[in-house]
Amino acid sequence: MAIQWFPGHMHVTKKAVIDRVKEIDVVIELLDARLPGSSANPMLAELTLGKPALKVLNKQDLADPARTALWMAHYNALPGTQAIALDASEPAPAQRLVQACHGLAPNRGGMAKPMRVLVCGIPNVGKSTLINTLKGKRAAKTGDEAGITRLEQRITIADDFYLYDTPGMLWPRIIVPQSGYHLAASGAVGRNAYEEEEVAQELLAVLRRSYFGLLQARYRLGAAEVFEGQDEEALLTEIGRKRGTLLGGGRVNLQKAAEIVIYEFRAGTLGRITLETPEEFAQWLAAGQLADAQRQAKKDRRKQRGAPAAPNPADSADPE
Repeated sequence: MAIQWFPGHMHVTKKAVIDRVKEIDVVIELLDARLPGSSANPMLAELTLGKPALKVLNKQDLADPARTALWMAHYNALPGTQAIALDASEPAPAQRLVQACHGLAPNRGGMAKPMRVLVCGIPNVGKSTLINTLKGKRAAKTGDEAGITRLEQRITIADDFYLYDTPGMLWPRIIVPQSGYHLAASGAVGRNAYEEEEVAQELLAVLRRSYFGLLQARYRLGAAEVFEGQDEEALLTEIGRKRGTLLGGGRVNLQKAAEIVIYEFRAGTLGRITLETPEEFAQWLAAGQLADAQRQAKKDRRKQRGAPAAPNPADSADPE
């Protein structure tokens, strides 16, 4: 199942970004350090093209340090871009953002030319927490649900430094299937847009491949060889059995088991995990772009023949 989530308020956010970016000096995009490629908004990249960009890999304390280093190198190699990894709740690292913005826009500063910074990112990535840390008080609403911030807010960090906080925004159509699952696992997608069992199994497929030792330790699983030839449903079933999510007759409640796996990934209970590397994401993106181009070509051919286009669930990304 392709995961899509672009509720109505995100259309409003897109328009607000278009209007605001004309007068912005630096764009800060918060990324989830556990899924840096999947949490980078391609629509935002188009809307802010040409503006200096600061990529903040937030929640780095939950991510795999070795993979965070790979992503830092990837983003720092891009023109007009700087990357920083931090935990948005820590005061000292967050202050580095102010210095980085001045480095990206050295001609801005002082009352005559105040620094104007747009803070963007996917839902539930930690924008409001970061702003509150920079401000030193509760300037922005925070929560663990996608879509807490619904309106643009201007926050004065200093007399010559303004932040514009925008609501979390995804993009109308996610063409990388793996990204949809990773976004859902992280909490960036509304609960009505996915099935927990499916997302948990896709998450377990990644963890089984790269972090089986963490699963083994957390859920007291047997050796990896025990699960050879078995699918992720069998692994989820065993986790449910270990955690006591049992129904009548000894059957495992897979829904409850899935909720446990997703929750413990989000909370960092499983350990420090990053679901993708730059190389992996580049391969997924290339495959997604090819499939999207083929889909569009097929749609165009049908239109030329006068036949109605076949409905595509991914073309309707607003379930609300």
